Amino acid sequence: MTVALIDSGLGLLPTAGWLRRLAPSLDLLLLLDPDGMPWGSKSAQFVTDRLLAGGEVAVERGAQALVVPCNTATVTAIDTLRERFEPDIPVIGTVPAVKPAAAAGVPIAVWATVRTTQSDYQQRLIAEHADGIEVFPVACPGLAEAVDRGDGAAIAQAVAAAVEQTPRACGSVVLGCTHYPLVAEQILLGLPEATTLYDSAEAVARQALRRLGTDHAPSATPGRVDVVANGRPGVLPPAAHRYPVGRALAAAAPMPLEFLPPAVSVRGATSGTLLLE
Repeated sequence: MTVALIDSGLGLLPTAGWLRRLAPSLDLLLLLDPDGMPWGSKSAQFVTDRLLAGGEVAVERGAQALVVPCNTATVTAIDTLRERFEPDIPVIGTVPAVKPAAAAGVPIAVWATVRTTQSDYQQRLIAEHADGIEVFPVACPGLAEAVDRGDGAAIAQAVAAAVEQTPRACGSVVLGCTHYPLVAEQILLGLPEATTLYDSAEAVARQALRRLGTDHAPSATPGRVDVVANGRPGVLPPAAHRYPVGRALAAAAPMPLEFLPPAVSVRGATSGTLLLE
């Protein structure tokens, strides 16, 4: 069984890592768009066209499910992708973890790309799940791109700018871009010590498995991890190897739990391996 993950860059790593951990026998097909990245700065039509093109390639290569581990692509074009491929092929999008963060009952900051921050989708999500909770949208220009490049200095600069925009009263920070969990500890270090991060990669992976009706049992026969870049067979870019989850996926190796971003992170309780090396 093959699950395809479609994103412009390295934002698919956390969700792919969780799928590898939960169902090692699955074949993973990672579809990247290095020619068109980053999607966050592109028009809605551009993102929609790229997402549909990725879906077509995935289905041609035998994918039984399509996962969109990208908040920007989900808020922009998930409905169009579902219209094209469902009900034959399940399509799973990525939603910022506003609901579990709101359950804590403290003010929330939602870090995301500029496009996601400005989207009606995120505003509806906040209105539906965080009614009565103070929510502060924080746009993080350049952070996803810096993570894609593995550029430590640019990551530090973008994180510092986002921290500056985040009110200190926010006890919860939702990582509303799938790139950000790759540097979760660096983000935590810049925030007040009691801050909790919320990420949705594990939940998206579990939802994909539910839609497929497959179990989570380990297998003696690990599945393949294949990469397609703009429709052509490829490999994960060098920057992916700067992150433990990227190295494990590049080697199609088993996925240690400590390589993965937890759904909820607090300082001192996350894995040190999430730091950029």
